[in-house]
Amino acid sequence: GAQARDGAVAEIEKKIIEAFEVFDHECNKTVDVREIGSIVRSLGCFPTEAELHELLAKVEEEEPTGHIHLEKFLPVMTKVLLDRSYRPIPEDVLLHAFEVLDEHKCGYITKEELVKYLTKEGEPFTQEEMEDMLSTALDPETNSVHYRDYISMMIVDET
Repeated sequence: GAQARDGAVAEIEKKIIEAFEVFDHECNKTVDVREIGSIVRSLGCFPTEAELHELLAKVEEEEPTGHIHLEKFLPVMTKVLLDRSYRPIPEDVLLHAFEVLDEHKCGYITKEELVKYLTKEGEPFTQEEMEDMLSTALDPETNSVHYRDYISMMIVDET
């Protein structure tokens, strides 16, 4: 078991380092603290804002510099991936959430409705998150989100 686990850890660490390097613009093993959310999500983890703050607390320096060092980030993120923390929401739950918003049961939500829900309710999206989502989800011809297509695109293959 231990050897297999070490193998898994090595694989995971390699993935984390690759994801980290994408955002390490200075190539000095640090990234801007604001990039951590993107790195974590690029690794298939979707923490809430609160969970992300907890994670940042673990990886920041004693005196926060606005930068996160790979050597601090790597062990924390490795544990997150090994424990399968912050898993994405299952497909049926996502579908149900969209169906609730789709009051007319027409299979899509207009851009206006979506922006309203995602920026006014619950844990509001930032402008940037909103644009990210719309760039992926929005059908430019109808200016609406056909959420079944969007969900099937978002579901990450676990294999």
